Amino acid sequence: MKKKNQLYYKAFGKNLEFLIEKYNTDVMTVASLGKIEPKQVYRTLKGEHGISMKTILSLAEGLEIHPKELFDFDLENN
Repeated sequence: MKKKNQLYYKAFGKNLEFLIEKYNTDVMTVASLGKIEPKQVYRTLKGEHGISMKTILSLAEGLEIHPKELFDFDLENN
């Protein structure tokens, strides 16, 4: 189960990276608008760990998107 979780963390991070590029922003802006530390965003991008609902909501706020968009990824293609 741990290995499958890691696949989700990596896929989530790749999707976050895609969204940052799609919305023409950067980690510092997302962190600032979401009121979280840039280090936390970078760790999420790398898929190093699972994240809390609070962080998901902060990332969505920082990107100015609905949180469900953060989960719009295909696990098989990551």
